[in-house]
Amino acid sequence: MKERIAILADSACDLPEKIIKELNIHILPLKVVYPEGTYSDRVDIEPEDVYKRMPEEIPKTSMPSPHEITSVIEKIREEGFTHLLSISLSSNLSGTYDAIKMMANQMEDLTVQVFDSKTLSIGTGWMVMEAARSIAKGFNLDKVIEHLQAMRPRVKVFYVLETLEYLRRGGRIGNVAAMLGEFMHFKPIISVNEEGRYYVYCKTRGRKKSIESLIQVVEKAAHKPINLSVMHGGARQEAEKVLERLRSLPNVRDIIFSDISPALGVHTGPGLIGISYYEV
Repeated sequence: MKERIAILADSACDLPEKIIKELNIHILPLKVVYPEGTYSDRVDIEPEDVYKRMPEEIPKTSMPSPHEITSVIEKIREEGFTHLLSISLSSNLSGTYDAIKMMANQMEDLTVQVFDSKTLSIGTGWMVMEAARSIAKGFNLDKVIEHLQAMRPRVKVFYVLETLEYLRRGGRIGNVAAMLGEFMHFKPIISVNEEGRYYVYCKTRGRKKSIESLIQVVEKAAHKPINLSVMHGGARQEAEKVLERLRSLPNVRDIIFSDISPALGVHTGPGLIGISYYEV
């Protein structure tokens, strides 16, 4: 019997709504938690809703509940899919991967595979897109996963923040913590290593130089064809200038411009500018 494969991603993949609809991607919203209530990422809360309450109010984030995960998977099965590929943000940055895997193991009449992107934001989004396109080409589930495993090391994510305070408060600062004191007057470029954990890629002094260094990261890859994304968190105008600089590079193929999800924005605060690319 021919496989009918559905793609499930969490809302931290940061793909634009148009792409999600075009590729029939199912999205599982992460949660933003304030004292007055819990909101579903990009469903009933948007990034600006979070930023405008900062720094006075800094919410928590949480995974989807087991019931929500089960409900989404059940809906996918009812739609007639025989297989499900769930692609999540790094398991070393969130428990979402483990939660989906636990719920998926309880499913009957549906073959489920959960793939750890070991990155986040559009870094995950690139893999979600590639998986959806591979399925459209007729690849079976094993072949799609094989393709993702080969792609994963090529996906790069880098970003700069206005402040590291939100990462520190959210407990997401990882390897950055050891260098925080030294970098109090610096704006580090943060990336994600092969284990899916944050680390400091390089250090710069001041906002302007940090953004210029971010641009140079992409320019150094100018000898290879790449797909490129520019992301922002409450810094649209600055990010658009970065986009204009980079879109003219001769090696750039596809380009995505996107803001990051509210759940990610909780841990970065306003002022994030990021880039993600991979060799094609």
